[in-house]
Amino acid sequence: MKKSILGVTLLVLAAAATLPFCVQPPDYSDTPVIEFKSISKDTLLTSRYGGDSTTITLSYTDGDGDLGSMPNDTSSRVFLFDSRDNSPKAAYTLPFIEQQGAGNGISGDISIFIKSDNNAFKFCCIYGGNLPPCELDPAPQNTDTLTFKIYIKDRAGHVSNVVETAPIILICQK
Repeated sequence: MKKSILGVTLLVLAAAATLPFCVQPPDYSDTPVIEFKSISKDTLLTSRYGGDSTTITLSYTDGDGDLGSMPNDTSSRVFLFDSRDNSPKAAYTLPFIEQQGAGNGISGDISIFIKSDNNAFKFCCIYGGNLPPCELDPAPQNTDTLTFKIYIKDRAGHVSNVVETAPIILICQK
């Protein structure tokens, strides 16, 4: 009787030891899915004061693993929109992301460094009425609050869900 209990116990332990090797890969959708994780700095100077920068971090999953662009290709991108007026602010080409393991699904984090300056990308306060953004001296308000709406597109043209960042406070006047 002791031998059979010992044999069953050893069989159960052997089966349990092999269990981690039988784990199924995650079943991600072929359409990318993103989640907002963090923003490195949530109070920024507007471009009229020389600009500022922040880093937005997103997590992603993609079932067919085709995120990121091949050399000389810009098909896989991340898009940012200003939620105050839904205006497009930037589109960044995603670097090529290698397949992970035996399955095609991939997951990880994407960090987007955004630098404001007076020429390319501007962090601007938007004023009421017909007042032009960014350029008023003095600005009619001390601060403005914005969030970015963000989505990504993979090489097959699948478009992810849209996420929104945490609020960013812009300093309109010092």
